[in-house]
Amino acid sequence: MLIDKKLLDVVTSKAKVSERLRMNYNLHDSPDAKAQRLLNALEPGTVLPIHRHRATAETYIVLRGSIKVLFYTDDRVLTNEFVVNPLDRVYGVHIPEGQWHTLEVLESGTVIFEVKDGPYMPLMEEDKL
Repeated sequence: MLIDKKLLDVVTSKAKVSERLRMNYNLHDSPDAKAQRLLNALEPGTVLPIHRHRATAETYIVLRGSIKVLFYTDDRVLTNEFVVNPLDRVYGVHIPEGQWHTLEVLESGTVIFEVKDGPYMPLMEEDKL
């Protein structure tokens, strides 16, 4: 399977009409897979709560478009932010296990490659700020 412009366009078209303004395209075989690998098409205005993953780190690589990734303390204090845009030669960000974070989508048509350890674990309320 190729990860090419055609695939990114298909996933992006689904994100644009999604109520959540985002759409995953899973590259792993099941929610139980040890590695969760996916394309995540994101549109400006999608809402991602400040959250953490207590059992895994997470990595984002921007394939097209751009995002701002924000890191927070337990008290919702912003500690760092990164604009990730491959046109600026900034390709991705690694988010340590347990780090509170969110992202803002800066461009329509943004697609990231996202990786974290599995199995898939829905966010619990105590993992959202």
